[in-house]
Amino acid sequence: MIQQYLIHTEIEIPVGDKKLIGNLNLPSPASGLVVFSHGSGSSRHSSRNRYVAKVLEDANFGTLLFDLLTEEEDQTYQNRFDIPLLTERLVTVTEWLAGLPQLRGLPVGYFGASTGAASALGAAAKLGDKIKAVVSRGGRPDLVLPVLPQVLAPTLLIVGEKDEAVIVMNEQAYRALKKAEKELFIIPGATHLFEEKGTLEEAARIATSWFEQYLNK
Repeated sequence: MIQQYLIHTEIEIPVGDKKLIGNLNLPSPASGLVVFSHGSGSSRHSSRNRYVAKVLEDANFGTLLFDLLTEEEDQTYQNRFDIPLLTERLVTVTEWLAGLPQLRGLPVGYFGASTGAASALGAAAKLGDKIKAVVSRGGRPDLVLPVLPQVLAPTLLIVGEKDEAVIVMNEQAYRALKKAEKELFIIPGATHLFEEKGTLEEAARIATSWFEQYLNK
C-alpha cells in the first residue's frame, strides 16, 4: 500500500538569524513525530537515517531530518563536535515544530546516530516530559553523561556487537540513566555503521517497536 502524506516537503527552520534546512514527512494519519539528530560529518541526506525514517513513516510516524549546522558553519570542523551548540539547535527546532498547526499535539521523539545521540539526549534532558522517547543507534551518549540522570524519556540504546568500544560507552550511559525507562540492545554481527546485511534493517525494526510502545498517542 502506498503511504499517504499530509506533508512531504523541504522546509526552512529559523534559528536566530540563520535558517536550517530540513525534510519534513508527515503521514496521514500520524501517531507521532520523530526528529533525527545526525552524527558528525553527516547530514539530512544520510542514507542510513533516511532508510530508518522511511521504515518509521511506513509505521505512521512523521519524521524530520534536518541539518543542525548551516553550510557555512559546517565548514568549521570543530562545530561538528560542539555538543552544547548542537543540543541547543535541537531544542530550538523542537520548540519551533511545536508551533506548527499540522504538528500540534503530536508526541515527539528523537532518533540520534553517533554523536547525534549525545545532542538528542542532551535536548531530552532539557525538555523533560515534552520528549516521549529516544533511540540511539551506534551513539555516543557518553558525551553527555552529566545530564543523563535528568532524562525522563524512555531511551533505547542500539549498538553493534562488533562495535566494542562503543558498547562500553553505552553501558556507561545506560547506568547513568536513572529516571528513564531504558534498554541496551546489541545487534549481532553489526559494526559501527551497521553495514552488514540485515543489521540496519534490524536496528530500524527495533527502533520502530520502541516508538510504537512509547510515542503513540
